[in-house]
Amino acid sequence: MAESEHLLKDRMEIPLSTFTSAKDTPDGRRPQCIAHRGYKAAFPENTMGAFKGAVEVGAHAIETDLHLSKDGVVLLSHDPTLKRCFGKDEKLIDCDWEYIKTLRTLKGDQPMPRLKDLLEYLAPPDLEDIWLLLDIKVPVPPTLKEAMFGDKAKQAKLDDYVNELFKAIAATLADVKPSSRPWSERVVVGCWAAKYLPLCPKYLPEYPITHIGFSISYARQFLKIPNLSYNMFLMLLVGPRGNALLRDLKKSRSSSTFLWTVNEESWMKWGIRKDVDGVITDDPKKYLEVCKSYNKSEWLWHSWASWKAIIKMHLRALTWGFAFRYKHGYFVDVQKVRKSL
Repeated sequence: MAESEHLLKDRMEIPLSTFTSAKDTPDGRRPQCIAHRGYKAAFPENTMGAFKGAVEVGAHAIETDLHLSKDGVVLLSHDPTLKRCFGKDEKLIDCDWEYIKTLRTLKGDQPMPRLKDLLEYLAPPDLEDIWLLLDIKVPVPPTLKEAMFGDKAKQAKLDDYVNELFKAIAATLADVKPSSRPWSERVVVGCWAAKYLPLCPKYLPEYPITHIGFSISYARQFLKIPNLSYNMFLMLLVGPRGNALLRDLKKSRSSSTFLWTVNEESWMKWGIRKDVDGVITDDPKKYLEVCKSYNKSEWLWHSWASWKAIIKMHLRALTWGFAFRYKHGYFVDVQKVRKSL
């Protein structure tokens, strides 16, 4: 069955994110500045220092990654392990919060925050214009071998984990009270895999949703779902297929489009020229400066190194895309989602 036929059987309604659109500024219409893991270029990623630094330089939003501890605490970490940032060999899911809170980053000597800590920081009235993009983590794209011959019991355990993570996120959002503007008008829920999409209306029915992805063909299956936004890997949008997807998304005025992760000045300008709604970057200060200096008539030149990286990513994505869809599902089960609304 074609993807479009599968989706046309029914329609699901997702809350509209009215706060994620590009902004009209004195310099022209510009994509919002979304700080990737906070101000990662200047601070240890996903720490309160990085989040506060992003706010101080003027970022409109913060993107952060969510995992679950052994005792059910929602943690802000890109990696499922402590190795890269904290120098420990343990997995987050094997550690409780009492242990994790004692650790410090290898660089910058900062602790790992909880989602609760970030929400409490952003709750006061003077910060209620800052919004969050929550990247709810599932495992990285598996190898083709792992996808086709992986342990089914292990996959079932993973599904249970993701369910518990969504449940804990909902509980945390309910527990931390904002000043006046509700979290549902300040938080976008990021979902990678179609199979986990029904968990959004189940646990977070009032929250807008964005599909986070690297596959254009996989992203296209969501086009018939109103109000869903798109957070796409920039490197894989460069080319005819990416341009076509961006054009189709622009036709839907109810959808926002974000690009990740954009750190080179020329690609920041590319994002502005493509009229997307948000640019996710490690360096929010640099991006905001580019927004001021951007001239729509200037020629955009991209380095040969970046072109080589783009070609490499396009080739790698062929395997990633198939393996990811094989393991996490090919289609959106719209009937199941509607039953959970």
